[in-house]
Amino acid sequence: MHTLYARVNNVTALLSSCMMVLLAAIALSSFIFTADPKGQLAITNVQVVPGNARRYGHRQQDFAFVNFNVSADLSPLFNWNTKQLFLYVSAEYTNKKGVTNEVVIWDRIVRRKEDAKISLAGRNKYNFRELSASFRDVPPAHYSLKYNVMPHVGVLTYGEAARTVEPVLFPAQRQLS
Repeated sequence: MHTLYARVNNVTALLSSCMMVLLAAIALSSFIFTADPKGQLAITNVQVVPGNARRYGHRQQDFAFVNFNVSADLSPLFNWNTKQLFLYVSAEYTNKKGVTNEVVIWDRIVRRKEDAKISLAGRNKYNFRELSASFRDVPPAHYSLKYNVMPHVGVLTYGEAARTVEPVLFPAQRQLS
């Protein structure tokens, strides 16, 4: 009646359909299991120093160095569908021309729930510079600790765990000694 090929085709089609329904249910369940972790972010020191930007013809440009303290418990974000977390500290400010910028100054990937309790005193990992060459007359910046939940199946979820209460001023440029 039915050939072996037809029977194998029917079984694999049924298994594929069941697998797609299961994956869709897992993806939809990520909207049900939500957490709102809280933490603290404190900016301890901001320094602005002059330097040469290699990419832009060795022109003079200001670089900001930010020291910060982060403490947060992000373990509620881990569930059976969480693959990893991407954490980052960003500085949000408006430059002299009125353009709003968000610059990532530090990041970390957390792969296990045991490593999701963050308590560190750090410094910016990436160059923090203003493309207009100077931080002079730039309004204060807000700093925030943000996260991105990367699931095994489903959509990426973004959130904010901590934010500075008051904006932090960029100090006057100091000379390197």
